[in-house]
Amino acid sequence: METEEITEATIVKAADHVTSAEVEEECILLDLQDGIYYGLNPTGAQIWTHIQEPTSIGAVVTGIVEEYGIDYDQGVEDVTTLLQDLKEKNL
Repeated sequence: METEEITEATIVKAADHVTSAEVEEECILLDLQDGIYYGLNPTGAQIWTHIQEPTSIGAVVTGIVEEYGIDYDQGVEDVTTLLQDLKEKNL
């Protein structure tokens, strides 16, 4: 099966069947379809916040780079890695 290439122009949005809550700077996700919980660290929680509405990966990266003062290329790698993981879990 061919996978869709993820670029900075790719538009992403959190799945509607997932609810979340912040707990001490982390984020807990609950997949309402499967009843499975997932945990996100503070950086992952910020990314999750950014994707509550349709947005480009580039905009998410820009937000994370500004928030944490990291290198843009590192931000691209970190954001795309998490988004690919969320996609695989249908979140």
